[in-house]
Amino acid sequence: MSDNSRPVHIIGAGPGGLATAAALRKRGIRSVVLERSDAVGASWRGHYDRLRLHTTRRRSALPGMSIPRSYGRWVRRDDLVRYLEEYARRHLLEVATGVEVTRIDRADDGSWVVRANGGRELVSPVVVVATGYNHTPRVPDWPGRDSFEGELLHARGYRNAEPYAGKDVLVVGTGNTGTEIALDLAEGGAARVRLAVRTPPHILRRSTLGRSAQANAVAVRRLPVWMVDGMARGLTKVTMPDLSAHGLPRPKAGLYTRVKQGAVPVLDTGFVKAVRKGRIEPVAAVESFDGPEVALADGTTITPDVVIAATGYRRGLEDMVGHLGVLDDRGMPLVHGPRELRTAAGLYFTGYTNPISGTLRELAIDARKIARAVARTTTG
Repeated sequence: MSDNSRPVHIIGAGPGGLATAAALRKRGIRSVVLERSDAVGASWRGHYDRLRLHTTRRRSALPGMSIPRSYGRWVRRDDLVRYLEEYARRHLLEVATGVEVTRIDRADDGSWVVRANGGRELVSPVVVVATGYNHTPRVPDWPGRDSFEGELLHARGYRNAEPYAGKDVLVVGTGNTGTEIALDLAEGGAARVRLAVRTPPHILRRSTLGRSAQANAVAVRRLPVWMVDGMARGLTKVTMPDLSAHGLPRPKAGLYTRVKQGAVPVLDTGFVKAVRKGRIEPVAAVESFDGPEVALADGTTITPDVVIAATGYRRGLEDMVGHLGVLDDRGMPLVHGPRELRTAAGLYFTGYTNPISGTLRELAIDARKIARAVARTTTG
């Protein structure tokens, strides 16, 4: 390892940050990972109990360490956390916990000043921002939201169905999180489970005849969008039942078209069967709240005991780097992986895409590419 008094600073000790640190270390480049929580993998620790990866164990490993076979093909949340802890230990990564970065500025000499809690100012030639795609929970500002007399929480606060046994629950959002929480509630004793649908999702089997949906996604990710849309449409008609009669019609836009817009397909782990049996009831999108009532887009009103908003996250990068001209109008980095802006050389981002081929797989690829790019600049 080379002695470097000004290490690369990586912000975020999730899979992306840890993978990049390990890839840098392999090239003899010292890095320090700054993590605001007290442990690695904080966002994964906060997910609901039944969560499993929808990507296969083999295609979810980070550089330099496979995921144990004993974890199975579809890795549980707790096993992934254990894997990340062991990954940091095995690669001897320097992780500074309890360090919350608030702002990054350019120094006069072209290096970066990382400002963090406790008045810290860390100077580094290279900074990698890896705080994650799912950073800040987002709950829509529905009219009358604050008047709701039931319980309203973001999916981030959901762990399991036990507190909701015997209750009428409305889940809002039809991504993988929303559909899995609805299924968990239906299987866990909720009296009634409804799922508010604004845009019907594409639904795929997690695997078909032993071949994972991720393997198919990797195979087609570079094909034209129109071609993948057509292939997916044919596959869906053969492998998935039409749920239109249950209030969940097939989407009008193609699967890959929707992916390019930021919506990955739902991978079915029992959701479709629950809908067909009436254990999960798709309803119209939420429009507003009024005391105990929730008004839906089709003009009906319902009175659930609990509303769980599986409505996504914001990246939360504006305060940290918004002043540097590196974000688009959605708050997303203009570049990611090994790319850097000429106006912000030495500043990298990883983990801010939602790829069809699997987030962990792409984080591993980006980590190696970022390390290669950093090595060129530090040794050149």
